[in-house]
Amino acid sequence: MQVDKEIDTRGLNCPLPILKAKKALADMSSGQLLRVLSTDPSSNRDFEAFARQTGNELLNQSTDGDAFVHVLRRR
Repeated sequence: MQVDKEIDTRGLNCPLPILKAKKALADMSSGQLLRVLSTDPSSNRDFEAFARQTGNELLNQSTDGDAFVHVLRRR
């Protein structure tokens, strides 16, 4: 999956990963992909709620070592 932007929020707890993702998405064009790396165990649930509330599409959630990986498509 070709992402347009990646942010590393490892070590940050809620709500900082969401706030950083929101800021990154604001600087992106519609349809572009954002990949977020997080170590916050509640980030899966948080990004699901964020996508529902904002209209951005949550394309994928996975793990990569100790990080949770979230891929969002900008609305």
